[in-house]
Amino acid sequence: MIMEKGISSVEVLPSKSSQVTAVKVVVKEPETKQTQRGKRVGFVLVHAGAGYHSESKAKEYKHVCKRACQKAIEKLQAGALATDAVTAALIELEDSPFTNAGMGSNLNLLGEIECDASIMDGKSLNFGAVGALSGIKNPVSVANRLLCEGQKGKLSAGRIPPCFLVGEGAFRWAVDHGIPACPPGFSLAAFKRNKRKLELAEKVETDLIQLKKRRQSSEKGSRVMCRTCGRPSKASDGSRGGDQIELYSLENDSGTLDTVGAVVVDQEGNVAAAVSSGGLALKHPGRVGQAALYGCGCWAENTGAHTPYSTAVSTSGCGEHLVRTILARECSCALQTEDAHQALLETMQNKFIGSPFLANEDGVLGGVIVLRSCRCSAEPELSQEKPTLLVEFLWSHTTESMCVGYMSAQDGKAKTHISRLPPGAVAGQSVAIEGGVCRLESPES
Repeated sequence: MIMEKGISSVEVLPSKSSQVTAVKVVVKEPETKQTQRGKRVGFVLVHAGAGYHSESKAKEYKHVCKRACQKAIEKLQAGALATDAVTAALIELEDSPFTNAGMGSNLNLLGEIECDASIMDGKSLNFGAVGALSGIKNPVSVANRLLCEGQKGKLSAGRIPPCFLVGEGAFRWAVDHGIPACPPGFSLAAFKRNKRKLELAEKVETDLIQLKKRRQSSEKGSRVMCRTCGRPSKASDGSRGGDQIELYSLENDSGTLDTVGAVVVDQEGNVAAAVSSGGLALKHPGRVGQAALYGCGCWAENTGAHTPYSTAVSTSGCGEHLVRTILARECSCALQTEDAHQALLETMQNKFIGSPFLANEDGVLGGVIVLRSCRCSAEPELSQEKPTLLVEFLWSHTTESMCVGYMSAQDGKAKTHISRLPPGAVAGQSVAIEGGVCRLESPES
């Protein structure tokens, strides 16, 4: 296996919008390892969310990404399907109290956990998803089971099997198919996060009411005191003044957007993608985010007549922004062009931040991990060609940070990284993009 990875120089690229800063990270750090005889190859890239990752919890975020990579690689080395490998990675991420997925999920307004998850198989193009699911420890396992059952064909009386179930119906289907229910309860970490957010939300609401009254009684151009910093805040053009800082502190609180996901390619070149989320904190009961929706949370598609590359995508961020832009599918389509890095950058700029569907949004928050692969022959000077799988992997985000991990089947351990916007970049208006390339040589028989 030949691995080209690492982080070096940062270059600021021009953009159509003066408010968008695109950060290009050049990756060129070759490292060569000998493929072990008889070992199966494969590659996994995971994320623990696009949002805000505090330095104090960086070690925990990286550790869970590392474990998730190892679980997926173990499956691939055992000859499992790409969908089973990506599911194994997601289960590990869902089981962590530091991620907003599974039992560590954010709570809704009623103090309950409702999870979304989906998975897509690039070979069959089948899809499975659950939304607003409670009472199941690992929602991605239900999504994977829906995908598998859907591949078996029609049900009795010619009924088409479901690929997307929500709420109580999803729970009943899971139990009926042997997936055990978990005892009622919630994560202490999620409770603490939500308690803080509830306090902030109540404070923001009170401040906005008081601010509205002041504006109604003052002339245009009056000065409003900001309760966050105690300094006067100008609101002469009718835009938000002191309330903007308060709202941002709520949106940017750690744990708000930490959806988890993974993308995998196996030895045969089959790709799979999955995503799982507890949704936004304090969401309305029954709310379903991008993690459950087709083309929004994840996408996987093998090489075909019109697709020269196999692609897999998993998204994270504000569900409403990702749903309205169908970002996972958009990224997959863009990756069919020659320059994957430039294609992803332009998609994040033009189809996400600059999307006409989000024109009224102050900041567009989200992130993606992507991989694309294709078969290529070994070096032409070699007398005996070995089939080689070329894998390009990238991550990009408009949020403050994004935690990722990646690993090939020939690596001794996973590598992890928390990508952050550069100093001065504005979350929701700037794009960070990083990644690398690896070549997977088929093992000798």
